[in-house]
Amino acid sequence: MNLPSIKTVLWDMDGTLIDQSAPIVRCYTEVISAMGYPDPAADEIYRSMGGPMASTMGLFVDQERLEQACTAFRKRFPEIMFDGLITLPGAPELIAYFASKNIPQAIFTNKHGETARAVSAHCGFSKHIDICIGNTDTQWAKPEPELTQYVLEQIHATTDGTILIGDSPTDAETAKNAGIDFYGVSTGAHSIEELRAAGATWVGRSLTELLSKLTCMPKRL
Repeated sequence: MNLPSIKTVLWDMDGTLIDQSAPIVRCYTEVISAMGYPDPAADEIYRSMGGPMASTMGLFVDQERLEQACTAFRKRFPEIMFDGLITLPGAPELIAYFASKNIPQAIFTNKHGETARAVSAHCGFSKHIDICIGNTDTQWAKPEPELTQYVLEQIHATTDGTILIGDSPTDAETAKNAGIDFYGVSTGAHSIEELRAAGATWVGRSLTELLSKLTCMPKRL
């Protein structure tokens, strides 16, 4: 498949650049059980990730206690967030590849902004990616197009030639709402078939696979 020329890259974080599911699931479970609710199924937490924290927490906690639960999560998670954190294969290499082509990049995620930037620094992504926007940094969240536009403005880019690389239907919807191409990788909770059905321009099993595809056609970049 011939891919369109890429001028700007927007990155999702969880399930795309990193696998932080172990500490995330642990934190949800600790908070929810400490509030007296039944232990949530790990798979149900995992499948719900990608949206704002409150969306996942709301699956297990009553609405009137939701803010309390989210506050407890934000307090606990920094203490354990690097335990079991995995940088996904191909992530550093693909980021460096785009940087070598002088292609602007930014990370935007529904993860809490301070946490996302700490992870970016920990994993070395911030070496090439200055802009990392997360939840609470703006009034918007993915898939709202205003967030995508805000992120593009931070790196002085437009939607022309912009792609979003992510792992979920939320990322696909974000790209669709913004009028940009979505490149999906099945390294998160969703299959190639689900990502293709969500409207991905390209779908693969890993960022390594995408890097291999792109380096076979350098003239298009």
